[in-house]
Amino acid sequence: MTHLANELKIVELTSVEGYFGELSKLLIDVVHDGASIGFLPPLELPEAEHYWRNVLSPGVILWVAEWNGIIAGSVQLHLCTKPNGLHRAEIAKLMTHPDLRRKGIAHSLMLHAEERAKHEGRSLLVLDTREGDPSNILYTSIGYIESGRIPNYAKSANGELDGTVFYHKII
Repeated sequence: MTHLANELKIVELTSVEGYFGELSKLLIDVVHDGASIGFLPPLELPEAEHYWRNVLSPGVILWVAEWNGIIAGSVQLHLCTKPNGLHRAEIAKLMTHPDLRRKGIAHSLMLHAEERAKHEGRSLLVLDTREGDPSNILYTSIGYIESGRIPNYAKSANGELDGTVFYHKII
């Protein structure tokens, strides 16, 4: 657990019981704000709740960032379970509430995921994000290296196809 100016607390969730409402609202808010995290607006509450009810599985580690007592962000670490990939993990679904960005929340979540990956014996982290999103700046600022780009990777809310950028980091 980490504190930032006594306002930010990062918590690992081993169960999402009791968090469905806040996590679902966070997911809906970031998707409606344009985040490219696998969903398209309008994202309805039942779909968001269904996602969170099924998110935790073997190899998936979930953190939430609490800002002044509310869930302000989350990130997942997906540990590769294949015999030839036990050295790697993927950062997934990093999100920060649109009203609370630029406060170090995503950075803190990333540091927790990286530390846990090291603790799990992982030496390679991978992730992808939409080309042109502000998250590209965050990832390069904390040492992630662009590995490649794929055009037309994901559909955006306006129906256009956006490219994605893949990153990696040796830890």
